[in-house]
Amino acid sequence: MKKDIHPKYHSGTTVKCACGHEFETGSTNPDIKVEICSACHPFYTGKQKMIDRAGRVERFQQKMEKKSTLKNTGKKAKRQEKKKKREVKRG
Repeated sequence: MKKDIHPKYHSGTTVKCACGHEFETGSTNPDIKVEICSACHPFYTGKQKMIDRAGRVERFQQKMEKKSTLKNTGKKAKRQEKKKKREVKRG
């Protein structure tokens, strides 16, 4: 190996999570800050955290409801629904 081309390895690197959990590992960085770790990640804890930003969940649910109603009504109803949308956008 060539000398002086590899980064310095720190064997006592401290990893700090936003939840407050800290642990040591080896890395080329002396300190690491993370937003989520094994102590607070839903996969490891078994607790699901639902983070809703700007109503995305509600919009998705509305889409799915609308899609299921359109699917059951047939092609004519779909065409009429599209015409109504166009009229609302224009007027």
